[in-house]
Amino acid sequence: MTVINNASLKPFNTFGIDAKAASYCDINSIEALNTILKKQHSNPLFILGGGSNMLLTKDIEALVLHINLKGIEVVSTSKNTVIVKAMAGENWHNFVLWCLQHNYGGIENLSLIPGNIGTAPIQNIGAYGVELKDVFVSCEAVNIKDQSVKTFLKSDCNFGYRESIFKQGIKGEYIITSVNLELTTLNHQLHTDYGVIRNELDTQSITQPTIQDISNAVIAIRQSKLPDPKEIGNSGSFFKNPIITAEEFTELEQNFPEAPSYKISETAIKIPAGWLIEKAGFKGKRFKDYGVHDKQALVLVNYGNATGKEIFELAQLIQKTVKRLFNISIETEVNII
Repeated sequence: MTVINNASLKPFNTFGIDAKAASYCDINSIEALNTILKKQHSNPLFILGGGSNMLLTKDIEALVLHINLKGIEVVSTSKNTVIVKAMAGENWHNFVLWCLQHNYGGIENLSLIPGNIGTAPIQNIGAYGVELKDVFVSCEAVNIKDQSVKTFLKSDCNFGYRESIFKQGIKGEYIITSVNLELTTLNHQLHTDYGVIRNELDTQSITQPTIQDISNAVIAIRQSKLPDPKEIGNSGSFFKNPIITAEEFTELEQNFPEAPSYKISETAIKIPAGWLIEKAGFKGKRFKDYGVHDKQALVLVNYGNATGKEIFELAQLIQKTVKRLFNISIETEVNII
């Protein structure tokens, strides 16, 4: 276990922002985590996972603990389900591929989402009609102050749209070390409700899709719209899709009858933030070395040497413009550091 002073975090965040950490330590065992937490109990800490859901706008004046715990195992099986435990440092997409290889269904719609297992419950990651909470059983987490271990059941986590207790009530108090998910082994429940998935399956002439087919379709869709962070710095979807009231949607429709929408309930309507941003004129717009992706307006990009502060200021400009044009507030999905 080595602590590196004045370390660059550029390799560890998908935006490729060259922020510095006062010190940095790679954590690859529970023992190492407990040891350093005991030593640093009164010093500021910053917990880093896959670095895919954050924008660094400044240097980190703290010890950065990079959680790289590895391992995947089957905890239990039943007639139609299996509970799989994955350690926090496992790459999410690689985990999805592992599950597909074993014919474990339930997370195929979440293929190619960037990040690691440990941060998935924090964000309650979701895509194409599926959220982590749909398969979540529990997670284990270490209390930063006293190193006690707590198991959080699904009912403990207060999951919401890209929300959880880990982002709200107990933010910064625990480090998730592993996650248990319940997946299907037979009679998989396929989620093909999203039109883009059905269209992709039709393009491939697939009428009776498997979970692998769904994953392949999602991967094709995401790759067609989202830039690879290895090529262009980005953090995927930067904004949440706003949910407005039925009355607010009626008002929006009067001015923009073409506005797309997804009915959440009798009183709530979800509006694609990408459509709002594109309609506001930002899609494909570039400012110096940063901008909005030309294929997906939800994605802000770093073309090379942009600062986090510059990208954050662009995000704020987008928010103000969308509010002025549509009277709709859009929130960031990415954590601003």
